[in-house]
Amino acid sequence: MLGDSDRADRFLSLTGLTPDELRVSLGESATLVAVIDFLCAHEPDLLAAADALGVMPKDLADTRERLGA
Repeated sequence: MLGDSDRADRFLSLTGLTPDELRVSLGESATLVAVIDFLCAHEPDLLAAADALGVMPKDLADTRERLGA
């Protein structure tokens, strides 16, 4: 997600996180859920992230459920 500067800027702006705070909290399920919610809210972001990860968009979206959110 952070590979695209526009996407990264939108995410940080919407969450109020700084890049350092994001890095520190990446292992927390709440942060992962926030990232997935952000991606799922804008299909082009979801498709780009899924492509970069080599997964199906649905699989990425389904990850939210597995995180228990």
